[in-house]
Parts: sequence; structure tokens; C-alpha cells
Amino acid sequence: MKAEKIVNESLTSAIYDLAIETELAKAPRLSRALKCPILLKREDQQPVFSFKIRGAYHKMLKLDAEQRKRGVVAASAGNHAQGVAISANKLGIPAHIFMPQTVQQLKVEAVQSYGAITYLKCPELDLAVQQAMEFAKKKKMPFFHPFDDYDVIAGQGTMGAELLRQISDPIEAVFICTGGGGLLAGVATVIKSLRPKTKVYGVEPHDAASMAAALRAGRPVLLPYVGRFAETVAVRKVGSKTFGLCKQFVDGVIEVDTASICSAIKDIYEDTRTIIEPSGALGVAAARKYVESGQSKGGALVCVLSGANMNFDMLRHIVERATSGSRGEMILGATIPEKPRSFLRFCNLLGKRSVTEFNYRYAGDSDAHVFAGIELSAPEERKQIIDSLRKAGIEAVDLTGDENAELHIRHMIGGRAHLQQREHVFRFEFPERAGALANFLKHLKPHWNISMFHYRFHGADYGRVLAGFLVPDSELKQLHEAFEKIGYTHWSADDSLAYQMFLADPKGNSRPKRKIV
Repeated sequence: MKAEKIVNESLTSAIYDLAIETELAKAPRLSRALKCPILLKREDQQPVFSFKIRGAYHKMLKLDAEQRKRGVVAASAGNHAQGVAISANKLGIPAHIFMPQTVQQLKVEAVQSYGAITYLKCPELDLAVQQAMEFAKKKKMPFFHPFDDYDVIAGQGTMGAELLRQISDPIEAVFICTGGGGLLAGVATVIKSLRPKTKVYGVEPHDAASMAAALRAGRPVLLPYVGRFAETVAVRKVGSKTFGLCKQFVDGVIEVDTASICSAIKDIYEDTRTIIEPSGALGVAAARKYVESGQSKGGALVCVLSGANMNFDMLRHIVERATSGSRGEMILGATIPEKPRSFLRFCNLLGKRSVTEFNYRYAGDSDAHVFAGIELSAPEERKQIIDSLRKAGIEAVDLTGDENAELHIRHMIGGRAHLQQREHVFRFEFPERAGALANFLKHLKPHWNISMFHYRFHGADYGRVLAGFLVPDSELKQLHEAFEKIGYTHWSADDSLAYQMFLADPKGNSRPKRKIV
């Protein structure tokens, strides 16, 4: 489909007998903080709390009578599934939705509430998509791809057309969350065709940046791994159709980290009193990065809030990460002498700064370790704190952004193991499903001792785990082979500075200690 046809369909689509024209709202608090007008395109206000209804309904309206009679098929972990289900319900069309077994029950129930038939037979979304396509081919039903479909892209483009109707003043830049690229492709095609001076940026999590990788390579590429914190944009490979349009119309892709996304959720809440899902907050995270990097010219910035299908259980994790993401908190690790009044001296060196968290642990006759959260009033305070402590002879390091420190170590400050052999430490992503831990353990040899294990549920379809193992060096290869067989994503954490400061064996039966610099 040519760009002209996408623009024409986006301008004339009949989606508004189901979808709504969402608000373009001012964000006064964020505007003051960033010193430029910030506008929020509130796609969280759609009937299914996501923009996905646009593309699904636009495509469904184009089906002929025979296709409508047979029904439609889709595969999704949530938002696209709800968009297809409510669209099919509106037109009286049977809908068959394939979802991964790890999907949140809340999303399954939402899809079923619109009369769709759900299938949860596959552990992963990629397999669910494959199964759905096979089912559609066998039953001769149209398959509704979540992003790589020109009709879906044109439907998503209605948001761009809508945005331009809502604001006649110049827009400096628009920031759009990006997974497979359907929303970005549709909106960018419309905006750049009608207002070419407006910049359009895609936004991706740094650990799921498939569109950025595709644009660098000049073609869609398969990422070996994607982080799933912002699960609705966790796509390993963008579509060929979406890539072609993005290559032509998009000004660039901005990558943001988890802490920045959490901070953006907080920013949005403080302006709107609405809780946006992680992928929905990507635009705000990118706008802040755009301004703070000096790219802003002071013009209006539009951030698309793409959805609000938030799992309530994820909020605890988001709150913990939000402050560091706004750079308002410093996670500090320090080693102080184990002698009278050294603790008091350390506190005096911090001055009158507010302390958000404080963990102290005796580490032997000579040293003690401190893990603290320090509230900051300005970014330059980070260096000032470290410099003042080191000048006083105290080893100190800024652990802000260290996932081992922020996700695990801060909850484990309780002691060191005195081990008879070297401890090997790994981070894992466990699928959130019954039997995941038992499946993990049954692949390990009985004499491999687990020396440490930390897990916290944070509302996603996977759980983050930090674990230590006592395994002879001669069997390390077998340990890695066992991990590969289990199939859970994992990384070595032996060199984690936070682990070495607070949990490693003080006698050295762990990895060689890194020097604090």
C-alpha cells in the first residue's frame, strides 16, 4: 500500500462508531520541569485502554460478508487481542484469539468478555502466533497481524490525523512507542505527509530496540533477546511493511532504560492522576531524554500515551525504580572502617540530605558496608557526594542504575556466606507459570548446591531471579549446558560490584573482587 493510500484511509476511516477521539491534554507540571510545552495524546482513554482498537477495527470494517461469516483469528499477549475482540463483537463476527500461557488472567478475561474464543496452548507468544496462523489457514479465516499489515497500519494512522486536527500550532516533535512498528509507521506516514517539518521519533526500551537495530542494519533483524518489562513492545523483529514506512518517514528512534520508563509513569501520574502501562510511558521518557540532551528548541512536544493496561502487581517495582529514573535518588555503596564513631562520621559527610533507604552490615573486624538511598536536589550532587567521601578516605561508588543492586541486593543486605568453594552467581528470567522453579531445579545435579536465591514478583509475565551456585570449576561447562537446556534467559553476575560489596565471601571464595573506582 502506498503512503498516499494510507494517509487517505487514515483521514476517512469509519472507526469512530467504536473508537473515540482521544484527548490531547496539557501536562503543566512536566512542561514546567522541561521548560517547553508537553502535550499528552491520551490513547489510554480508548474503550480497551489502548490504541490497538484503531487498527483492528479499521481492518475489520474492510472484510466482505463471507469473511465476516467465517470469523477472524489473531494472536496477542493483550492489547491487540482486546482490540480484535471488541471490534469483532461490535460487528457480530466470531473471533479466535491465541494467547501465551503466561499472559495475565486479567487480559484473558477482558478478551473473553467481548465474546472471543481464547486459546492458551503455547508457553511463548511466538509459538502462539505460529499456531494462530496455521489455524487461520486451515479454517480459511483472515489473520489479523498485530502490526505488519497495511490495513492495521492505516487504522493506527487515524491517531496522527486526529492529532493534527486537534492542534493547528506548530509541533516540534512527536514521540511514539514502538514494538513491531505499526503505530509508528501509520502515524509517521500521516504526519510527515501533511506536516513534514514536524519531527517524528519512535521510542523503544534499550533492551528491546528492534526498530533501531533494523534502521541501523538497513533491514529487519532478529534480536537474540528482548527485555519484557514493557511487554507490549517486546518484539524481537519488526515487520517488513512497518520497516519500509519507518525508514522513509521516521526521523529517528530513541532508546530509554527501565528506570526512565518508571520515572515517566510517575511524571504522567502527577499530571493526570492516571497510571499508564510501561510501554505507554515510553513517549514521555523519550521527551525528557530529548530535552535533557539539548536537542529541544523549546517547541511543543507531543507524547503518545499508548495504553493503560497495567497489572496492579507491577506497581511496587515501578515505584522502587521511579525515583532513580528521574535522577532524584542516588543508590550509594560505601565501605567504612569498623571502629567507633565511623558510622556517625559517614552520616555527617552526607550532610543534611534526605536518606530514602539505609542498610548497614558488619563485614569483619576491619570494615563495614553501607547501602543507602540519597535524595538529590541537583544532578551534580552525585559527584560531590562521591568526592567528599573519597577525600575523607571512604571507598564509595554510585550504584544507581545497577540492576543487581536495585532489583536484588537492596533486599538481601543481611550477611555474607563463608564458603568452602567458589560461588558462581547468575541472573535469570523465570517464566511466571506454575512449575517454573521445579522445572529449573530438576535439571540441576543433586550435588550442585544453591547458595543464594532471590526472587520478587513484579507483575510481568516473567520473574527476575538472582542465584548463587557452589559448583566445582571442572563442572562449570555442565552447569551452563543445564541452563541452556532449561531455556530461561540468564547472565553471569559474578562481576557485580553490589554483590561483591555486600554478599560475596569475605575470605575470597567467590570471584576476584573488583576495585572500587
